[in-house]
Amino acid sequence: MREIILDTETTGLDPKSGHRMVEIACVEIINRRPTGKHFHSFINPERDVPQEAARIHGLTTDFLRGAPLFHEIAEEALLFIDESPLVIHNAPFDLKFLRAEYGKIDKIVFQDHPIIDTLDIARRQFPKQANSLDALCKRFNIDLSKRDKHGALLDCELLASVYFELMGGAQRVLNLGTAQNETTQQVQTHQQHNREKRTFPPSQDEILAHNTLVDLLKDPLWKKAS
Repeated sequence: MREIILDTETTGLDPKSGHRMVEIACVEIINRRPTGKHFHSFINPERDVPQEAARIHGLTTDFLRGAPLFHEIAEEALLFIDESPLVIHNAPFDLKFLRAEYGKIDKIVFQDHPIIDTLDIARRQFPKQANSLDALCKRFNIDLSKRDKHGALLDCELLASVYFELMGGAQRVLNLGTAQNETTQQVQTHQQHNREKRTFPPSQDEILAHNTLVDLLKDPLWKKAS
């Protein structure tokens, strides 16, 4: 099952206030494990990056001046996502920026697209607890040593690990392995009890019992075939 972990970084909290995306990352997972394939791009927001936003993600106006404009990477991002479900932490935030950015180039996106919000999942599993990406990583003992600032690609990789744990993690894999072992043992047990071939013909009593049983069968397939 192919899914896409997605994250964005922005200049602020609301596109309606003129804020723009400055980074987008998409990480491919299959059966909830990263494949190594990803799409990632910084984006020139065509405006200044406020200092409070730059402190969070480290992306400054000067750094982003040479980055591509959104319309230059928009189609490539959609092609990478394709029809795969999107896995996002606090999905409404990222989706409102994505829809705003694509709206600027007259594209309506992700209206009926399958969306999985890991924040919703976490809140159901851990009610009344901190469920930020940092908090979940600490809860699941996921290494945060590289995360001194927010970054879309790194956050996608961390979220992939969090999502795996939220959906059952190692226990799910263990259960699958146990089920496979049990199936193998059942097959082996069945094989061990196979009877050896008879080396002598059936007796008259056995033939009579067989014919009596066959006569009781209603419309046997071999009679239809003949």
